Amino acid sequence: MSLNSLLSIFVPKNKVFYELFEKVADNVAKMGTLLKNVVAEPDFDKRAMIISQIEDLEHTNDELTHSIFTELGRNFITPFDREDIHYLASSLDDIADYIYAAAKKINFYRVNPNDTGMQKMAELIEQSAHQVCIAVKLLRNMKDMRQITEALVKINSSENQADDIFDMSIERLFDTEPDAKEVIKKREIYQVMEIVTDKCEDASNVIESIIIKYA
Repeated sequence: MSLNSLLSIFVPKNKVFYELFEKVADNVAKMGTLLKNVVAEPDFDKRAMIISQIEDLEHTNDELTHSIFTELGRNFITPFDREDIHYLASSLDDIADYIYAAAKKINFYRVNPNDTGMQKMAELIEQSAHQVCIAVKLLRNMKDMRQITEALVKINSSENQADDIFDMSIERLFDTEPDAKEVIKKREIYQVMEIVTDKCEDASNVIESIIIKYA
């Protein structure tokens, strides 16, 4: 009997971890799209309605993450390393937290998001969040290594692009914005948006670790 066949005996018959991770990843992808909608919406009150949707998804993901940790304590046998389950759950939760934080700060600071840097960052966040979702869903079977790898490469590429956009946006902000308060507000929003792409890369690294061990 091969090692994989032997291990399959001990894999839990219920797919609770995969189901929970997939729900979290779906919500993360939705939040990425909603954040892009936030920065595209010029009206403060309409933005607030979109931000409320992001908040609801963030709260839902908090509950799902708690369920993952509960199942981790309840199940002796898990589909992959307990540490990796914990790291993946935490990294996905971080993505959701920072997407919500970015959206919330835009209206809290009453910043006009019609800004090239914010628009581009939001596009990269949406792309990264959707690639994270793709990669998480492929963990269930781990059959299409090429597709998983492509998703992880795209996440890494988006993070690198976000770093460049962050640097250029900060440089342009100091060169063109005369109001010191606006500089502080926008710089903080740029920073939080850039952190979202970092957190997507963190999730990508955990997924890479998992497929190296089990594929």
